[in-house]
Amino acid sequence: MLKPPKIPLGARTINTVLRALGPLTRFGRPLSPEGLEHEAAEKTGRSDFGGTSYREGLRRLVESLNEEARLTPLGRLIAREELLTALGNRLHLQAYHRDHPEIGAAPIERPVIIIGMGRSGTTILHELLALDPENRTPATWEVDMPFPPPETATYESDPRIGAIQRRLDRTDQIVPEFKKMHRMGARLPQECVRWTTGELASLIFGISYEVPSYCEWVLSEADMSGAYRYHRRFLQLLQWKHPAKRWVLKSPGHLWSLGPMLAAYPEARLIQTHRDPLKTTASLSSLITNLRVMASDQVDPVAIGRQWARWNADALSRSVQARRSGLIAADRIHDLSFYEFMDDPMGQIERLYRFLGFELSPTARGRMERYLRVKTADEHGAHRYRFEDFGLEVAAERERVRDYLEYFDVPSEPL
Repeated sequence: MLKPPKIPLGARTINTVLRALGPLTRFGRPLSPEGLEHEAAEKTGRSDFGGTSYREGLRRLVESLNEEARLTPLGRLIAREELLTALGNRLHLQAYHRDHPEIGAAPIERPVIIIGMGRSGTTILHELLALDPENRTPATWEVDMPFPPPETATYESDPRIGAIQRRLDRTDQIVPEFKKMHRMGARLPQECVRWTTGELASLIFGISYEVPSYCEWVLSEADMSGAYRYHRRFLQLLQWKHPAKRWVLKSPGHLWSLGPMLAAYPEARLIQTHRDPLKTTASLSSLITNLRVMASDQVDPVAIGRQWARWNADALSRSVQARRSGLIAADRIHDLSFYEFMDDPMGQIERLYRFLGFELSPTARGRMERYLRVKTADEHGAHRYRFEDFGLEVAAERERVRDYLEYFDVPSEPL
């Protein structure tokens, strides 16, 4: 049975002290939607949230964090700061769009969006495409600290790069196993779910915290059109003073909301990566298990595995239905096999560029080839996990995703 790792002694000590203080500190009291809104407004000096569409997500997330997440005091502190950041960013974004209407008038020209399931090669693909000077990927530092908006003249030397890198390094200290599973860096490309937090409709919260009721709402009930309006307004802000010839974006979260995404970006070209879903679910479950120890000392790998096996299967089923129904036409999406990509990454990049109608310049090719020479899957140590650690049965899970496997001709991996 997989045992979640322990956080360092210093973090455990913080939890012990804050537990002893109990409700004497705000970290011992439940989160409050109204209290978070009030504090975000006070911190930013702004009060216009740009409508109230985010409030349903905020209410549901706070309720789930209070009742389901089993947060430690440190976890409540982390969640609180994350929500304040999301609300503060929303306030700032609204102010910029209100004061500078030219931001919202600018188009997002035919973005390329990677929609493959997590752990299926999407990260390495995104990082490779980011090396092409013609492509613009949202960097982690500008997504996490977008105000004031980045500018071309200082884009590579902005002091926020160092600030975000130091923050990420602290995460590595608390959860050292995490970097074996997912590379983090201030300059590395960031996923779309990282900024749809501003609409409080993002699966990233379900990665960091045990919030199943909130996740069910996001996946099945939420009107995600608001999240994609926010998504677009955020990109427009980032490109205002640092223009993008073409955006290259990615998130597995798009698989659950293909209709709203395509409505927001009707000219988008898509890339769907494919890998055995049993392998991606087990790998993702291991990642989540390790990450959640930052916020809770009651992490259940079996519950994580069973939840995400069901949710991931639903996402893949939706991707099949989107093809069968014609929602996604064949000429606007490129399917990329994880196995072929790992065997011949540059050959697959060339094939992808032909599909997109892009020129693979000598500069871009050289950067990608250098990246591939030094990049290794286990540069920070091997990521070890077992399928059975997550309470899943191979035959049942294969049957659950059989339609996806057959439709896209995805081979089964040894588990």
